[in-house]
Amino acid sequence: MTNLPAPLRDPAPMLERALNEWGGHEDLWIFGYGSLIWRPDFDYAERRPAKVHGWHRALKMWSRINRGTPECPGLVFGMLSGGSCRGMVFRVDKAHARQVMINLWQREMITAVYDPRWLTCHTPHGPVRALAFTLSRKSPNHTGELPDHEYCRIFEQACGRYGTTRDYAQATYDELRRHGIHDRALARLIALAQKEA
Repeated sequence: MTNLPAPLRDPAPMLERALNEWGGHEDLWIFGYGSLIWRPDFDYAERRPAKVHGWHRALKMWSRINRGTPECPGLVFGMLSGGSCRGMVFRVDKAHARQVMINLWQREMITAVYDPRWLTCHTPHGPVRALAFTLSRKSPNHTGELPDHEYCRIFEQACGRYGTTRDYAQATYDELRRHGIHDRALARLIALAQKEA
């Protein structure tokens, strides 16, 4: 069995900080921009389309567990600073929110790569403050700019415990389109992968 990479940071205090910042007095909002849109893995009371300013979705984060291995890393989405991002916000009843956060940490923060942040998300029913998983460009898991041929190789080869990078990217693309969200950068990568297939 492949050894999992050691966490870059201890995720436990990051969870405690996020729980303290939430406070427990109101329902919890979570912003999804990738797989959380099509596989949230938690019960929610409400879901709304939302837009965040100052961050954008990018398939520029190495995945050595979920969509790849240490020997053949795959890619997953991160939210990088700059631009804007359309996605979905999920409202979780405060009675269940602590357990949802713990479960989310086990899914998203196993190697503590993301920087959890509370962001203002603009929805048709007004703004909400939601937890989002952002990525620093200084993180060793940030890929930087990748050439097209490298994306094609990764789409062809990378597979982790949840499946391939290609399937992950396609599922996200399909779900975004289902909600009327057009991501030009992702559309270009999907077209590139289909052309090379």
